[in-house]
Amino acid sequence: MSVEPGWQGRFFEDFEIGAIYQHPLGRTVTENDNTWFTLLTMNTNQLHFNSQYAAKSEFERPLVVSTLTVAIAVGQSVTDLTQNAVANLGWDDIRMTHPVYAGDTLWSESLVISKRESKSRPTAGVVTVKTRTLNQDGKEVCSFLRTFLVHKQGAEQVRDIFPVGEVPLTAEGQQ
Repeated sequence: MSVEPGWQGRFFEDFEIGAIYQHPLGRTVTENDNTWFTLLTMNTNQLHFNSQYAAKSEFERPLVVSTLTVAIAVGQSVTDLTQNAVANLGWDDIRMTHPVYAGDTLWSESLVISKRESKSRPTAGVVTVKTRTLNQDGKEVCSFLRTFLVHKQGAEQVRDIFPVGEVPLTAEGQQ
């Protein structure tokens, strides 16, 4: 029997300038997502949680709070980009280019625009990507630049992190 590791994420060496990663999971935003995130973050703009108020706006219905859209976009990218990150270093040029409503399904993709060795950490590198988020109709709803510090392959911090079971996993007795 062999142990096959699951997806380990990308390391600094795996990133190539010009590569585009279409992040695999779409996410449909619900009215509850929007209300909870709005209240959790203390955003008191009624355009996000008051249907009667929003009906009088040019949008005619509540908008998904923009920081939830950014949070979903970043979350969607973790599997491809920052599974092995040391830290986020910054977000720049954040653009909200189309309204998002409850019921919209969001998809994100990222383009690697630069990478360099870290000057202070020999086991990591700095990567910058441009991420954009599309709705179900292919309209771009959000875009931003994101820079992060990511471990190199073999970095001590990401080695042997899966615990060893007290009892080995076997197929014995299973049918």
